[in-house]
Amino acid sequence: MEENLYLIYFAGILALGITAQWLAWRLHLPSILLLLGFGFLAGLLPQGPDEIIGIKVLFPIVSLSVAVILFEGGMSLRFNELREVGPALGGLVTIGALIVWGLASLAAHYLVGFSPAIATVVGAIVVVTGPTVVGPLLSHIRPARKIGSLAKWEGIVIDPIGAVLAVLVFEFIMKTGEGATWVTPLWSIAMTVLVGVILGGLTAYMMIFSLKSYWVPDFLHNAFILAVLLTVFAISNYIQSESGLLTVTVLGLLMANQKQIPVRHIFEFKENLRVLLISCLFIVLAARVPVDNLVQVGWRGLLFVVVLIVIVRPASVFLSTIGSSLNWREKTFLCFMAPRGIVAAAVGSIFSFELSHHSDALGLTQIGGIPEGNLVVPVVFLVIVGTVTFYGLTASPAARWLGLSSPSPQGVLIAGADRWIRELAVVIKNAGFHVVLVDTNFRNITAARMQGLSAQCASILSDFVSEELNLGGVGRLLAATPNDEVNSLACMEFTHLFGRKEVYQLSPWDSGSGKRQSVSDHLRGRVIFGHGLDFYKIARRVTAGAQFKKTTITEEFTYHDFQQTHGESATLLFVVVESRLRIVTADDSFVPKAGQTIIALIDSRPEAPKAAAKHDSSDDSEEVSSPDESPAKSVESE
Repeated sequence: MEENLYLIYFAGILALGITAQWLAWRLHLPSILLLLGFGFLAGLLPQGPDEIIGIKVLFPIVSLSVAVILFEGGMSLRFNELREVGPALGGLVTIGALIVWGLASLAAHYLVGFSPAIATVVGAIVVVTGPTVVGPLLSHIRPARKIGSLAKWEGIVIDPIGAVLAVLVFEFIMKTGEGATWVTPLWSIAMTVLVGVILGGLTAYMMIFSLKSYWVPDFLHNAFILAVLLTVFAISNYIQSESGLLTVTVLGLLMANQKQIPVRHIFEFKENLRVLLISCLFIVLAARVPVDNLVQVGWRGLLFVVVLIVIVRPASVFLSTIGSSLNWREKTFLCFMAPRGIVAAAVGSIFSFELSHHSDALGLTQIGGIPEGNLVVPVVFLVIVGTVTFYGLTASPAARWLGLSSPSPQGVLIAGADRWIRELAVVIKNAGFHVVLVDTNFRNITAARMQGLSAQCASILSDFVSEELNLGGVGRLLAATPNDEVNSLACMEFTHLFGRKEVYQLSPWDSGSGKRQSVSDHLRGRVIFGHGLDFYKIARRVTAGAQFKKTTITEEFTYHDFQQTHGESATLLFVVVESRLRIVTADDSFVPKAGQTIIALIDSRPEAPKAAAKHDSSDDSEEVSSPDESPAKSVESE
């Protein structure tokens, strides 16, 4: 019977975690808030994680999970981003970290009432921010490339720095009675960096060589890397306490930036694993926090959180970035990007356990009748809840106010820049939406730029487009090249950036051919405009005089009236609904309503082809993808 209760407990933790993640997605809230809320409720059960799992098992599991999370964070970093953010990043993770540590320690001492020793430990713990909360915030906000890269790098790099700093402070406090001097922490810092960089680098070389030599079969790639990752983390910590966090971050960074083996499948596996681990860890760690201790912290803890947000973070940002290339808007935005995450929760939980067991040796006092070592976790979790709530609700409006992001990016990245695509892009742009064209044909790109469109000569599948092209304000992909296989590959490439919902492609030329069709259904993005309406059919219609037109639907001129006016040949392509661009898919049954604007492909009247032919004959010099297709110039009508 007891075994069944444990089984229900573990399954319930997983179910609660995934439910919280889903509810957060539906309600557009930071998932960590719901996870912590469910965790606090789970803490009301008669038995908690300490009794069911056990401290000796729980903390190693937490440490290994954090290692996976930081490795995945390291894999999201690119060295080419450092060209823009390097100097500012260096200031934030060094001078900025020291400022946060100093000011937070003072606040913990004078506001919360911690002794100087414990206050310095708490100050070190809250130095970290964390990719578990910064990453989702950046995905939601979509800030300008430069400031987004800087916030991402800071959130990942500061985690091992903050954790190591907390360990060094804790060890220094523990050894003060043994005559420890400042040489001890300096030596520990040097050893941590040395072990982390060397062990991380050697492990990365070994993994790359093994995979490049095909010593590991494909089906074992993810399991092999996970096993190596956890092993090297444990070895690193054995050699030098808490150096494992730096080791796995360096390992992920080197794996992501090498060009010898593909790592996308590894990154996707670790990303999925990260979601699962975070969903469980936050609930388990929050369940360990007694409600009485949270109440005991009270207004002093809330005031501590306010000081961190209003004074400490702005001071660290503006002082540490003096002399950098950041302008005041970018610096102000960084002040809204310091939520604390799983690393702060894990480190706080571990140190609280250690402090409570050494309270007598350290001569710790009590706060409100509770040993101050037991109040470290409640204060840290209060910081997590407070900062995530504040930054989660204010970062996006602040980015829009500062002009660094657009609300719900509606721009379109179009793969292809042939003549009919350019004409369609002009209509979309005139409707008020940002459009970026990417094509390997330089003449097409030149023509697009002459029409006032943003265009880049590159392959949609290149690293340049996914890593370096500024996609600020862009929220979906439209793959419209003449090559169905390229379109499908583009959709697969950008699914991780935009999500499956926002990657679209034209219908393949052999749609409906069953199992012999050019591209299988599971490899495609969402088919747009209509089944069978492929690249060449649209090009032929435009060559025959069809035009892309923008029309506003009103009470007097309904969509039914539009269909009667233009007949069945009119093809609905886009609908503008309350300043949002909706792409019409092949299976879409949406009917435009009054007040909405539609963009449609409308065939011309009988006399139009002659005019179109006359226009084409005067512009035969422009290169298009198909030599027999020279689309006529379209016009826009209100």
